[in-house]
Amino acid sequence: MRIGVPKEIKTHEYRVGLTPASVRELVHHGHEVVVETHAGDGIGCPDAAYRMVGAVVVDTAAEVFAAADLVVKVKEPQPAEYAFLRAGQVLFTYLHLAPDAEQTKALVDSGVTAIAYETVTDRLGRLPLLAPMSEVAGRMSIQVGAHCLEKEQGGIGVLLGGVPGVAPGNVAIIGGGVVGTNAARMAVGLGARVTVLDKSLARLAQLDEMFGGRVQTAYANLNALEHYTLDADLVVGAVLVPGAAAPRLITRELMTGMRRGSVVVDVAIDQGGCFETSRPTTHAHPTYVEEGVVHYCVTNMPGAVARTSAFALNNATLPFVLALAHKGWVGALTGDPHLRAGLNVHRGQVTHAAVAHDRGFKYVDAEVVLTKEQGS
Repeated sequence: MRIGVPKEIKTHEYRVGLTPASVRELVHHGHEVVVETHAGDGIGCPDAAYRMVGAVVVDTAAEVFAAADLVVKVKEPQPAEYAFLRAGQVLFTYLHLAPDAEQTKALVDSGVTAIAYETVTDRLGRLPLLAPMSEVAGRMSIQVGAHCLEKEQGGIGVLLGGVPGVAPGNVAIIGGGVVGTNAARMAVGLGARVTVLDKSLARLAQLDEMFGGRVQTAYANLNALEHYTLDADLVVGAVLVPGAAAPRLITRELMTGMRRGSVVVDVAIDQGGCFETSRPTTHAHPTYVEEGVVHYCVTNMPGAVARTSAFALNNATLPFVLALAHKGWVGALTGDPHLRAGLNVHRGQVTHAAVAHDRGFKYVDAEVVLTKEQGS
């Protein structure tokens, strides 16, 4: 199979779909890989590193898309890339379609087969291709939140760890999954007072045991959300509903009661965000102030630590890329129900129930699509 790797063009996005090590594996197994020039520069992997492992390096994204049967990216295709997509081509990347009407329509209109990293599952129902970036984003949320709390950044001027004689800052983390757990780990390490809110009592019990009492846990009902949000210097939104738009848990009205200069970091912004006042931002302009609260809502947070993120992501995605290359998308999805869960769009049909619901499309089950493809 011929696999294409374009250079990412989202603002300050430096990750790359395939590292040279991943390319080497694919070439070793008889596949051809076409890489856009400078695609790996942002992670310290120049064109020479790709050529050394057998990749063909071309000058433009248009050449990559035109050559590729399978396009492997990191972020969703940007508007400038929509015209490159074509029927019969497979796109494997993060999509986050639920809050993105424009992209959903573009994928539907293109006829492409689009498989989303963020909805691929494993045998335990987890999201193995989202997890590595969730780990990065969770850890980063405390790092960027602490920075935003500095007075020069518009924050209240609180040091999360405090100092002797001065209390540490309060951190509220909404959601106890991968993002929330990693955020809590970083916040505890800084010495902050940390509360994690979640609706799963089993998960709260796991967190209590994991942190040995260093993290306070609370059941995420309306009273608790209000209490801990209003008391926090930093609130991290870490709620995920796979494939669907994130629930808006913190209202504008509640936000008005927060301390001026407090900070919210909305890690759920890729799926629309879990604060009513959230709107997407970029690494070029990461924050804004609304209702007196500093908002950090960057949609590609892990892109800021591109080298760590790209290698972590490739560790997770490479087995699936190999399966798609070896078997073709029909064979790979037929033999793997977990990869099949990643199918979001195929030849003008929306094949993920949550995306279809949120974007107003008719839902077509992926198994129906595969049965039809096998019979054609």
